[in-house]
Amino acid sequence: MANKPFSGFTLAELLIALAILGVIATFTIPKIILSQQNSSYNAKAKEAISMIASAYQLYQQNGTVSASTSMNALTPYMNYVKVDTTSSIDDVYSNGSLSCGGSAGNNCLVLHNGAKILMVSGWNFGGTSSTHVIQAWIDPDGITDGTTNNPGKSLVVELYYTGKVTSYGSVGNTFCGSWVCPFTAVASNLV
Repeated sequence: MANKPFSGFTLAELLIALAILGVIATFTIPKIILSQQNSSYNAKAKEAISMIASAYQLYQQNGTVSASTSMNALTPYMNYVKVDTTSSIDDVYSNGSLSCGGSAGNNCLVLHNGAKILMVSGWNFGGTSSTHVIQAWIDPDGITDGTTNNPGKSLVVELYYTGKVTSYGSVGNTFCGSWVCPFTAVASNLV
């Protein structure tokens, strides 16, 4: 037994193995965290969109839908914590921000999950055909972080007169950059 050499890992081999694991962790951990955040944002956006769709259905049951109906008419049918008239949310179009409140009267509804919905007061259906829409902006994280170097998370929800809901934009760290944003899987044609 004294002649049998000791077998095991040398210190150099252990250090090389640890270095390889460190490099792998450096690339995978941020992706896992980002994926987890985007999943959370998707869930918040879906919750906000389904709340808008449900509020519209309740509003329709009252028989008060008309060409002059705006998104603000749905607020009594929504479940939110408070109305925010002082902060901002991310804007999917400008890579900047949109103000809550102000002279335009665009109020943000703060949801229980931290997301905000900007209810545009001056826009209404403008007609009663299946192509007439009203819009709302949703910021799933509820904070403004949209700058040229750090695009924010937001999407636009279009509610059609017929009750159909679509969305465009992105809840991840991307920026559409134009009025022709691709539809996302988050809420496209939800109802």
